Amino acid sequence: MSLQDKVMAEMKAAMKSKDAAALEALRAVKSELLLAKSNAETKDGLTEEQEIKLLQKLVKQRKDSAAVFSEQGREDLAGPELAQAAIISKFLPEQLSEEEIEKVVVAVIEKTGAESMKDMGKVMGMASKELAGKADGKTISAIVKNKLAG
Repeated sequence: MSLQDKVMAEMKAAMKSKDAAALEALRAVKSELLLAKSNAETKDGLTEEQEIKLLQKLVKQRKDSAAVFSEQGREDLAGPELAQAAIISKFLPEQLSEEEIEKVVVAVIEKTGAESMKDMGKVMGMASKELAGKADGKTISAIVKNKLAG
């Protein structure tokens, strides 16, 4: 079952249960999928990797918006954004724990022979490829900085 089929099935369920937050999040996913499919580079359809990146982008947007709303004391706006992020996250592969991410980062550092912050780009590139869809870039970056600085 393709991602678009899964989203459509979830949308039908959200409509039946009158879940407005879920419906809004799923419509956003559907819209992004349609935009991506109409893109000239993806005439053959989206790869699973492209779908994961698209979903991660949508989740990140929602979390960033929620953070801004929280800073401004607008919890009434932050709540729905976080709810939408959780709904969209259901379509992503299971996220790794920080310990599991750290193991991958340490392995990449050993593989590349990185010793200082100058090597961060090299380590981030490899770690991001290995952890694509399983961890967000902010967490990977924080762990890489910690390991290279220490």
